[in-house]
Amino acid sequence: MTGYRQLFRTPEFPPLLLSTAAHTAAQTAAGLALGTLVYRATGSPLLSAVSMFGPSLAQVLGATLFLSGADRLPPRTALAGLSLAFAAATALLAVPGLPVAAVFTVVLAQGLVAALGGGVRWGLLHEVLAKDGYLAGRSLFNMMSGLMQIIGYAAGGALVTALSPHLVLALAALLHAFAGVTARLGLTARPPRATGRPSVTATWRANALLWSSRPRRLVYLGLWLPNGLVVGCEALFVPYDPAAAGTLFACAALGMLVGDLTVGRLLPPAVRGRLATPLLLLLATPYAFFVLRPALPLAALCVAVASVGFGASLVQQERLMALTPPELSGQALGLHSAGMLTLQGVSAALAGTVAQLTSPATAMTVIALASITVTLTLAAAGRRRTGDTTADLAPTG
Repeated sequence: MTGYRQLFRTPEFPPLLLSTAAHTAAQTAAGLALGTLVYRATGSPLLSAVSMFGPSLAQVLGATLFLSGADRLPPRTALAGLSLAFAAATALLAVPGLPVAAVFTVVLAQGLVAALGGGVRWGLLHEVLAKDGYLAGRSLFNMMSGLMQIIGYAAGGALVTALSPHLVLALAALLHAFAGVTARLGLTARPPRATGRPSVTATWRANALLWSSRPRRLVYLGLWLPNGLVVGCEALFVPYDPAAAGTLFACAALGMLVGDLTVGRLLPPAVRGRLATPLLLLLATPYAFFVLRPALPLAALCVAVASVGFGASLVQQERLMALTPPELSGQALGLHSAGMLTLQGVSAALAGTVAQLTSPATAMTVIALASITVTLTLAAAGRRRTGDTTADLAPTG
């Protein structure tokens, strides 16, 4: 199964895609509205960045406590319940006059439950599709995510300007509820992939097993660190240019869509497998030019070109699945998702702190250079492990 048309012939694929699309659009619009709301209230680049990407900071705790549920809970019930939980939390954020401290409490609670959602969703996708269909399926999901982000940021930015952030948050809550209903009605009642009850102990045991392999460790670090640092740059779009933040986010989503289409559909496997490091370097390098404080047209071009590099994650995920037993696929993908989002949240806080002390443009440049350094270091570590100068981020042995 390698064509996109074949994916839609799989009965559970369309409702899973639709539910995820609604969830992504809701998160995108809500993040922009919340970041704008907090920036208006506080004038702080740090608090604005953390409000948008704060749920990611709680992912590490959620991954430590709940991630065994990714393979031990019925997928349909888990996805529907998580979407409804997000709907309730987003509706609470839409209440006018909510104190900033309460906003961050809700944001962190969302992050805790989101850690489980990634493992359930991507584990189910891996189960629904044939083994050779996961890369094409994930590529299509990533492109859908890029499209929903373009729509979410464009529509959200327009609605925030024309109406209010509170109304955008209320609409996002309705989208989350729609995602939950779609999952409940459209997916099949599948049993859990693994036996046993979800527990903290089971989560720790499986995470330790996944982390025990050096090849998997290098793949995880490659998935988490360069990507997370670049999202720290994106977290500064609002303070960099408050009036054009929606445009910059939409350009980032457009670049990501192009990268996922190219890597997931157009490149042959022999070429694709060696592009992780070049794509990660592309992901960071254009942000280094923000030290020049480019005007909106050039800034938007840099953002779009950089985001093509997000296609590296498809190469890395394919490698991760080749290194992981099927019964741990959900938790392995959940650990990838939780770790990546956690590092994104940490990077958003780090970038916001640097911007607070210097400027958003300077902070974006510093974070981009850090991402480049990490990518080159991981590539060198992979080569030392295999003795192969063409090894790319993760060893093959």
